[in-house]
Amino acid sequence: MNDINPPKCTDLDYINFLIASSRVFSCTEASKCSFIDSSSPAHDSFTRLLLRQPPDTEALWEEVKDLVTPEVGFLIIDDTVLDKPYSKHIELVYRQWSGKHHQIVNGINLETVVWTYNDAIIPVDFRIYDIDTDGKTKNDHFLDMLNKAEERGFKPDFVLFDTWYSSIKNLKAIRKKGWHWLTRLKKNRLVNPDKTDNIAIELLAIPPEGMTVHLKEYGFIKVFRIVSKDGDTQYWATDVLDMQEEKRKDLAKKAWKIEEYHRGKKQFCGVERCQARRNSVQRAHIMMAIRAFLRFEMQRIKTGITWFETKWNITRNAVNQFIRKQIYALA
Repeated sequence: MNDINPPKCTDLDYINFLIASSRVFSCTEASKCSFIDSSSPAHDSFTRLLLRQPPDTEALWEEVKDLVTPEVGFLIIDDTVLDKPYSKHIELVYRQWSGKHHQIVNGINLETVVWTYNDAIIPVDFRIYDIDTDGKTKNDHFLDMLNKAEERGFKPDFVLFDTWYSSIKNLKAIRKKGWHWLTRLKKNRLVNPDKTDNIAIELLAIPPEGMTVHLKEYGFIKVFRIVSKDGDTQYWATDVLDMQEEKRKDLAKKAWKIEEYHRGKKQFCGVERCQARRNSVQRAHIMMAIRAFLRFEMQRIKTGITWFETKWNITRNAVNQFIRKQIYALA
């Protein structure tokens, strides 16, 4: 006979809390929000829930595998820094560059693979940078997630990613899988435009329709030079030699969807707000926040209601329900 008491709360309880909460994202707050009677889960129940979560990302894949079509669409890979400005004793926190703040900050680096097709933004895998523990760089995680995507049957039309991941090793790994890619290159990347010598890409006179060049140690690629209104210059590159500028522009817009994803999970799911010190609890909270984002996205796809509107409606209803309970208690 099994005398072990079943858990008082589940993944869904914590995910629903993240969806409904607007400011405080802690186990204590989760307990307060779920209070119904004396049998409601205490904050320790939520803490134990996070502690018993497995460290891998399979729970996310189990939820999304029936929502994606691996044979079509695009895979976008990028990372973001979860701000932890007051986190001297929180595990997984490193001093690192933040594109948001344009300086070195304390934070957790989260890398994600997003699948997109039509208008959908579906996170399918993620990794957390913790080189002191696992010895893996961000590029190691990039390759691990690509390999996992191939194992799961993905055959994307393109893999889209940023400058950081445009190493020769990564480009060759994508080519070996038979996939196409689009990325940006740093201005000092060496290319050979005329079979004479390698020069920095910034020295090329690239026409508006792009130019085919030989990328050192890789092979022939097509490059585009894009100058923004503020004078910022970007160098885009792809392995598809007949790509037109219109196609590049369309793919660049698709690549931006992962930035929308980063904003959504931070603004509406509290992914940055966990102040627990333990590695395992931080990982579990991040996993739950990504799964919470998935629910916002599925609601948007089904109804057309934006993430903001969904969050606002849920929060408003939760406040009204709390006020009604307080009035009933005082009656």
